[in-house]
Amino acid sequence: MEQTVDVVGAGLAGSECALQLADRGVRVRLHEQRPVHMSPAHHTDRFAELVCSNSLKSTKPETAAGVLKWELGAMGCRLLPLAQECSVPAGGALAVDRERFSDAVTNAVMSHPLIEVVREEVTRISEGPSVIAAGPLCSDALFEAISQAVGEGSMSFFDAAAPIVSAESIDRSIAFSQSRYEEGGAGDYLNCPMERDEYDAFVDALLSADRVISRDFEQKDLFCACQPIEEVARTGHDSIRFGALKPVGLTDPRTGRRPWAAVQLRAENAQRTAYNLVGFQTNLTWPEQRRVFRMIPGLAQAEFLRYGVMHRNSFVDSPHALDATFAIPGSHTRLAGQITGTEGYVEAIASGLLAALNTYAELSGLPYPALPQTGTLGSLVAYATNPATVGYQPMHVNFGLVPPLEDAPRRKDDRRRRMAERARTDMAAFVEERRDLFPGTGQGIAS
Repeated sequence: MEQTVDVVGAGLAGSECALQLADRGVRVRLHEQRPVHMSPAHHTDRFAELVCSNSLKSTKPETAAGVLKWELGAMGCRLLPLAQECSVPAGGALAVDRERFSDAVTNAVMSHPLIEVVREEVTRISEGPSVIAAGPLCSDALFEAISQAVGEGSMSFFDAAAPIVSAESIDRSIAFSQSRYEEGGAGDYLNCPMERDEYDAFVDALLSADRVISRDFEQKDLFCACQPIEEVARTGHDSIRFGALKPVGLTDPRTGRRPWAAVQLRAENAQRTAYNLVGFQTNLTWPEQRRVFRMIPGLAQAEFLRYGVMHRNSFVDSPHALDATFAIPGSHTRLAGQITGTEGYVEAIASGLLAALNTYAELSGLPYPALPQTGTLGSLVAYATNPATVGYQPMHVNFGLVPPLEDAPRRKDDRRRRMAERARTDMAAFVEERRDLFPGTGQGIAS
């Protein structure tokens, strides 16, 4: 195909989109602003860099996140197999070695003969076929161009990332290796146990610590899945003990009993030389992070390889600003990834794949793909493109978006299992029906 498609942004969505289009014979010009223009959260110029957690969520087949991974496998997703190759132990979740994963995606993109990589900041919308996958951290100039194109339906919210500490600086006489309920194999997490007095002192210090952005945030300012730990603690003294620090399913080997609270650490790489403080997205200043987080038992001498950061994440009011294919009305430009409000790493990958399918269909004169709404991706797309959606906010895939079952079982586990089975059946049928969009897929469909 002689037509060239401009893809803006080499994050998860942009990289997936570029590879999918190129695999279908479409020439791609992939624009990435780094390292010419760095974002507030990125650290490298590599593609698909994960700036928050390194977890791509659950792989369990009866969960919404697990179903989404299956659906992407059925559609021939390019990035998920790379994530699986770069995985690190994380219980029932898919977590990756950030550097290995980013390198793998970069190499896959750079080596494709139909993809041209251009290192530059894009400040305007192309008149030709294009996909803007600049992410929630797109430059001010590009976001302004998008805002002008879609009207005043653009919004922004704040997001935060958790700190990472050196493994050798963790006191292993205190921190113990165990997954909650030993789920998915023992020892995938390190746990820093807290007694009641330690927890009380930690929460008091957390609430009184200096913040980068000093004002208290209202719920509407923050995406709930990335609430800073101090903002969650502000809602109640025990709130984080029943959230990120819940000790349920853990046994402190020093005492033989469940601790009052526990901070979990997840490996950042296959060598386990670095650990992420799970759920510790934060807005604290760096000196305060050192002071307060070193109060956690086992982290008194913690060496911080990366401090937590807080930054603006921007997104578009997709249901009211874009059409059913996530295109800006009257243009040949589509948006993809978290800038559309489809929140989450795997959701961003899925959005990039869908943008490629819609763009390929337009270029080839094929009907646009109509994903089954009984699935996780189809139901998320339906939510994000439905003009009746009110108060649009970033959304992960979840079973609450999926149409209910007929004669639904009473037990929640049975309902979820049936919904997952229906989603897989309907997606497999969709892929088979639309072979014009999915040449060569099918062998990758998981059982």
